[in-house]
Amino acid sequence: MQARAGKYVLNLSGEAQYKSFAPSPLPPEPPIYFDDELISLSSKANNMLGILEGKAAQIPNIALFMAMYIRKEALMSSQIEGTQATLEDVLDPTIDVNINRDVKDVVNYIKATEASIELLKTLPLCCRLMRKIHKVLMSGTRGEEKNLGEFRHSQNWIGSAGSTIKTARYVPPNVEDMTEAMSNLEKYINETDKTDVLIKAALIHYQFETIHPFLDGNGRIGRLLIILFLMDRKILTTPALYISYFLKKNRIEYYDRMTEVRTKGDYEQWIKFFLNAVIESSENAINTIEALSKLHNRNIEIINNMGRAKINALKLFNYIEANPIIDITKTALELKISFNTASSAIRRLCEARVLSQEKNFSRKRIFYYKDYLDILRQGTE
Repeated sequence: MQARAGKYVLNLSGEAQYKSFAPSPLPPEPPIYFDDELISLSSKANNMLGILEGKAAQIPNIALFMAMYIRKEALMSSQIEGTQATLEDVLDPTIDVNINRDVKDVVNYIKATEASIELLKTLPLCCRLMRKIHKVLMSGTRGEEKNLGEFRHSQNWIGSAGSTIKTARYVPPNVEDMTEAMSNLEKYINETDKTDVLIKAALIHYQFETIHPFLDGNGRIGRLLIILFLMDRKILTTPALYISYFLKKNRIEYYDRMTEVRTKGDYEQWIKFFLNAVIESSENAINTIEALSKLHNRNIEIINNMGRAKINALKLFNYIEANPIIDITKTALELKISFNTASSAIRRLCEARVLSQEKNFSRKRIFYYKDYLDILRQGTE
């Protein structure tokens, strides 16, 4: 069965000799076997994505909601890799002057996501696009020195801190095999076939992670590829699915399932895990959209009853839905109103219990949209 997923090849000789994994091209051979469970999961996952797409389309200001979704997915995807950051860190209005390395990783992922969605309008989902995304993702971070925006020119390996190529948990393909495998993957991504899009997305993600073409940032790029592929195939029109919610929660199983493909050629168990990830992540995203929409409508009703203060309060409310943690000075500048006008509008929303004052910030008075943050924070703790 091992030949189904690939084989280990010997590299170098003598004391320096090691084995690396050379993956078989996609699609798997023999083809994916559809038992009753796989058929059922595939149907449910596609149905859930359809419901999610419909819910997202009903949101009045979709760009605003998606900006928040991108931040949440960026945070959770980065947390899978061990990044220590919170939603509050990423949304801190003083982030420009108080950024740390962990928060920088998340901010770069946000930028990489936004850049990749733009690139997808003019480029196919190809190796060139992946390298461009990588350059944005790694720019100015602790991994910047590792061939920024380039596929690796040396061997890498995966293991615990301090592990060597001899003790590594997994050794991806050598550079020559990696180059060939990425060329094959690019063709597979863009060829037209009858494979269910979600099953193809599962195979693409597994294959990319197995190839590990970059020296750093592979996990984040690989998870971003899932969303980009679904958008490229018009299954999603926005990045409304944050699949890292499930993958973070089941991190050990996530890695073990991919290892199972390499060691036993069992693609089917990985696809089932992936489809469950899509189902649960879709359900969570749908619940989040419904909760945020309900909260939006409730607070709009409160603001509409504010009389003459309504205009500035509404302007502020639109701002806090995109920036749920604010200070007065920056808010006034962003909204092009005076400090006193901003302060008055903030005070009114505090009195209406839409905003709350943060007591833990020592630098200046910080206000936060607590109910909104409570909804978004789920899964990021």
